[in-house]
Amino acid sequence: MTSTRFVITVIGIDKVGIVAHITNVLAQFEVNIVDISQTIMEDLFTMIMLTESKEKGFDLDAFQDAINAAGDELGVEIQVQKDDVFRFMHRI
Repeated sequence: MTSTRFVITVIGIDKVGIVAHITNVLAQFEVNIVDISQTIMEDLFTMIMLTESKEKGFDLDAFQDAINAAGDELGVEIQVQKDDVFRFMHRI
């Protein structure tokens, strides 16, 4: 079975419910969290997740639309990138 991995980054002003709201979207699309890190610097919330979907024919466009809607509701910036693209873009 193949899987698709994504790196999801979240940045914004800290408030209650950010993690809950985002993980709810992941659950709706059956996206699993492989690794997660979050930090709060004063009032700035940052989170990065390595996630994966094992669903054949995963609808990335619908997932990104749902994630973007969650970001808009929360007032945070969320980016989704395929793992291989993220690694390529951030190698030194």
